[in-house]
Amino acid sequence: MARCSNPYFKFKQFTIFQDRCAMKVGTDGVLLGAWTEVQKTENILDIGTGTGLIALMLAQRSMAKIEAVEIDERSCIQAKENVALSPWKERVKIYHLSIQDYTNCCSMRYNLIISNPPFFENASKASKPARTVARHTDLLSPIDLLNVAKQLLKEDGRLAVIYPTEAANSFQNMAQKLGLFCKKKLFVKPTPTSSVKRILMEFSLNSNNYAENTLTIETDRHIYTQEFIDLVKDFYLKY
Repeated sequence: MARCSNPYFKFKQFTIFQDRCAMKVGTDGVLLGAWTEVQKTENILDIGTGTGLIALMLAQRSMAKIEAVEIDERSCIQAKENVALSPWKERVKIYHLSIQDYTNCCSMRYNLIISNPPFFENASKASKPARTVARHTDLLSPIDLLNVAKQLLKEDGRLAVIYPTEAANSFQNMAQKLGLFCKKKLFVKPTPTSSVKRILMEFSLNSNNYAENTLTIETDRHIYTQEFIDLVKDFYLKY
C-alpha cells in the first residue's frame, strides 16, 4: 500500500527520518502499529523494524519495553537515530541482527511479537540489495517468523502481522500447523468497491475466541473514511 518517499515523515509525537532506509513509511506499517492491541503489554519484539516506525507507534500507545531487530545496517542506524530523537528512547532498543541470530542469544519471552514482514517470494528482485532484503522472503520466510514466535512468545503472548491477501491465507495455514491460532483479523480495502488488499492478523498459542472486521480506507481519492481516521488520528498530523 502507499508509502512516503520524503526524507522524513512527521507524526504528532515523533518524526521518522527515512532517507537511508530501504523501506519508507507506508500505510501497512501505520495500520499495524495503530491496530495491534497493546493493553497490559509489558514487553514487545518488533521484527524487521526498518525506520523504527512500528516500535515508536507502540511506544506512544503503551508503557511497554520494546526491542526491535533490523538486519540492514543503514536502516538500523537510522532507526536508532529516530528512537534517540523520540520521547521514548529509554524504552526502545534497536539491534543490528538477523532475527535468527537474535533468537539464538535471546533469553527474553515476549507478550507481543510484531512484524510488517517481507512477502515477495518469486517476484523480480529490486535493484538495491537492501530493498530486496526488506521486500523479499529470502532472509525472513513466513516459516522463520512463525518458528521465532513459537520460541520467543510467552504462553499467553501474541504475534501480529500484516500480509497481502494470498500470503495471509498461506501464513495462517502454516501457523495453525505449528500450533499458532488466529484470534483476530482486519481485512483492509482501499475503497468500498475494491477487493481486500491486506489482512492484519493476530495469533496466539490458544484457539479460544476469534473476531474479524473490515476497514475501508477511502470513499474517494483522498477522502478518508471515519473508521480509518479514528484508527490513525493519534499519529497523522492532518487529523
